[in-house]
Formats: sequence, C-alpha cells, structure tokens
Amino acid sequence: LEARLAERLGGAEISTASSGTQALILALKAMQVPAGSLCAMPSWTFVATAHAAIQAGLIPWFLDVDPTSWMLEPQTVRAALAAAPGPVGAIMPVAAFGARPDMESWAALRAETGIAVLIDAAAAFDTVTDARVSACFSLHATKLIGAGEGGVFACDDPMLMDRFRRLSSFGFRGSRESTLPASNAKLSEYGAAVALASLDAWPQARLRWLRAGQLLRIALADRPDVSFQPGWGVHWVGSTCVVGLPEGAADRVEAALAAEGIGTRRWWGEGCHLSPAFIDSPHGDLPVTEHLARSTLGLPFSVDMDETDIARIAGAVARALDA
Repeated sequence: LEARLAERLGGAEISTASSGTQALILALKAMQVPAGSLCAMPSWTFVATAHAAIQAGLIPWFLDVDPTSWMLEPQTVRAALAAAPGPVGAIMPVAAFGARPDMESWAALRAETGIAVLIDAAAAFDTVTDARVSACFSLHATKLIGAGEGGVFACDDPMLMDRFRRLSSFGFRGSRESTLPASNAKLSEYGAAVALASLDAWPQARLRWLRAGQLLRIALADRPDVSFQPGWGVHWVGSTCVVGLPEGAADRVEAALAAEGIGTRRWWGEGCHLSPAFIDSPHGDLPVTEHLARSTLGLPFSVDMDETDIARIAGAVARALDA
C-alpha cells in the first residue's frame, strides 16, 4: 500500500498510520516543532486539526479563511505573523473538503520563514498529488480511499520520514531497541488490505463520484442562491458536498430538509474557536469563518446516488429556499 501511494505521489516518502489524526500528531512531532509554540491553522476545519496540534504539544492559533477557497491562505499567515501572540512553530493549512491548497505558495512561505508547514489533506486524496509540502491524508470510511480507519503521511524528506516511522512504532528502527519515546500508531495489515482494495477500485470510483457531483450541480443549476466549491464535481471530487447558501440560511434549510426526512451535516460546526476544548486558544478576527458557519450546509452525497436521490435532494433544497 505504501509503495503504491508513493508512486501516486511522485515517489514521495510514505508511511501509513492508525488514523489521520495520529498521522498529524506524529508528523508535527517528527518535524520537531518546539513544544509550547503556536500552530497557525484555520478555525474553519474539523476539530481533529486542533486536537492534533495540542497532542503534539502546540497551541492552536486560529486564523480566518479565504471567502472563495474556504481555506487558510499563505498571504493571510504572512500578514498575521508580525502580530502573532507568541512564537510560531508550525502552520497547518487544511484542504477544505478535499480542495487543493496552493502547494507552491505554501512551499515558498516555508522557505521564506523557516516555519514548518504541514497540510491537513484528510479529504484531499484526489487533489494533492505531490509531497513538496508535507501532508497527511485520512483513510477513514467517509473518505474517497477508505481502510475503515487509517492515515497516511507523505513528505519529501527521508530523515523526517525516519523519525515519523519510529514515532509510530515504539521507537524501533530495524531492531528491538527503542530509540526515542514513541507510540504504537501503525495501520493494521487488515486495514491496509481494505485500502488496497479501495485503491484498486479508484479509477472507476472516481468517475462515479464525478457523475454524482455533476448530476447534483445540474439539478441545482437554476438556483443562483446555491453555490458549490470551485471545481467540485467538475475538476476534482470529494466524498462530501458542502454548498453555499444565502447569508444565515443554513438553519432553515437544515430544518426544512429534516422535516422531509433528509439528513444534513454541519461538518465543521461553527468553527473550532467556539469549541469548548479550544476556547482558550488565541485567534484573530474570523468574519469569513462566522459567515460560512451560518451559510454552508453538507448535503447528502455518496458515490452510488442515482437521479431519483439527487432530484429529491435538489427539490427539497429549492423548496426550503423558496419558503
């Protein structure tokens, strides 16, 4: 599995892990980011991003995202560094719902500042296809390539990967001698076999994901009040569909769809900065994050949705907005 993933990522260094969250934690530790330093990240992300920073001994520092990409962008970090509330040891951008971060610009910022950059690419198997910037992927059952549970770390630094492997396997390095304080965070052989089967099916599955995404876009094409992430379902695929709605409409659309027996998801809640677990973490002004929390909603979406499913969902969304 690791060899095939390395080939896909242009010969990158690859190691699997027991979960995507564990991959993030161990990658930050392997990067030897100073304990107690800040880890700049978007508030608009799943809580695993912030938990990983804390478990690696860092302090989440929440910044706002771009209103178009829904991602933390290098220029935002660059502008915020001068007013950082402490030393910044790492930056953890997030590939929002599978969209591709600007890898070139993140690599440039890393070279300019010397700050470690780790991409939380949990859902971005389709879009992140190189490891010029270190990245972690999830193999959770909700992702495009699933192992039931698992994660992947990719980088272009053999020494960094050596530390990651030792951290995930009791500190072992070719012997039974433990070379550093570590954990057991290996992906099981069973999980790897499931992921290999998923990888075998990927070329055909990707076409099915694209088909489902394009059908949903078509079904809502006459609704200018519903927007999709740039390129979603056309140039790239993800296993979730999060749509933009008019300001503040998410609550009433959610309630209206529930009344019709259609489930929805607030995948990222109101932003990590409002979660009790991170309430003491520093953050800047977050107007875009707050807008997205009020105006985005995850619709039902799966690889095997048919035209009937899609028509039902699109019709319910239209009725909710019209009401």
